[in-house]
Amino acid sequence: MSMIRDLRAAVRPGRRRSTSDEPLARGEQGNSAVVDCAVYRDGRRSGSRCTPREAVRQVRQVRELSGEENGSAFVWIGLHEPTEEEFEGIAKRFGLHPLAVEDAVHAHQRPKLERYDDILFTVFKTVRYVEHEELTAASEVVDTGEIMVFTGAEFVITVRHGGHGSLRALRRALEQDEALLAKGPSAVLHAIADQVVDGYLAVADALQTDVDEMELDVFSNDRRKSPDAGRIYQLKREVLEFKRASAPLLRPMQLLSERPNRLVDPEVQKYFRDVADHLARVNELVSGFDELLNSILQANLAQVTVVQNEDMRKITAWAAILAVPTMITGVYGMNFTHMPELHWKYGYPLVLGAIVAICAAIYRGFKKNGWL
Repeated sequence: MSMIRDLRAAVRPGRRRSTSDEPLARGEQGNSAVVDCAVYRDGRRSGSRCTPREAVRQVRQVRELSGEENGSAFVWIGLHEPTEEEFEGIAKRFGLHPLAVEDAVHAHQRPKLERYDDILFTVFKTVRYVEHEELTAASEVVDTGEIMVFTGAEFVITVRHGGHGSLRALRRALEQDEALLAKGPSAVLHAIADQVVDGYLAVADALQTDVDEMELDVFSNDRRKSPDAGRIYQLKREVLEFKRASAPLLRPMQLLSERPNRLVDPEVQKYFRDVADHLARVNELVSGFDELLNSILQANLAQVTVVQNEDMRKITAWAAILAVPTMITGVYGMNFTHMPELHWKYGYPLVLGAIVAICAAIYRGFKKNGWL
């Protein structure tokens, strides 16, 4: 756990193109989508930013001089939401497969791992927790983005979509660990996977709080705190979006950690097991959230039904009580000449007393049976 774990402290979610994350200039000498481009040799960065063309030339010169087919020199190009025209030149220069290029440009891909000859194409879904004061039926809880990684023997190309998941801090952290970066492009691939899965764990912890609060509100004795079904369903939708980001990634991480691959350094491959273990834990948590929210939603609907039944019983009980004076006064309101106790001095108080006594008896019966 030594080298890779130390990087976590330095990696934090980024913002959309900060001042230090500005792309290179547009044109033949640069590309508006390129955030950073650098050559790494023996774990050390060679100079500052350069164009993809210059980077490729430097790497191939190093390899020719060293006579190593899979040496320790490679180029790392980072792009943010490139267009087809911006990515076309880079794709041709590195021989990227057209299907993978199309996926990288248009995004909205499912997490996956594909191999095209001597190039690995990996898709990660990044996840960010959206802070909110109160969960409503329209609240956004989980915001997703994407990172596509092309990994070859002499290059790493990262394509990022979305306003978060910046790799700037990750690149700087890796540049501080020359021993790790010297292992080549697979070390970068692992570091990206590790950062993405660590982000999943942070979001899962935040979601745990939301789910717990929802559960407390549903089973609260205070009916004013009881959430409506719309709030519960919205949280469930956000959990499902999280699940679609994390669950499909488990199989690719297992493949990278179990199957020998000449593009993945054997020492780095061991660390993919740790990523796969953390991802399995995330999937267990998310599946638990999903099942718990199903139960919460059913409990909420059951509570609504119980409350409606209680209200109907109360309404029925009071209707039965009010039916007594309505019936008696209705009979005496017909104004017939010969009616019981019509001309008796105490007839009026007697009728009122009878009404009160009957209503009280009915009320006591309903109260005893729990209807009131």
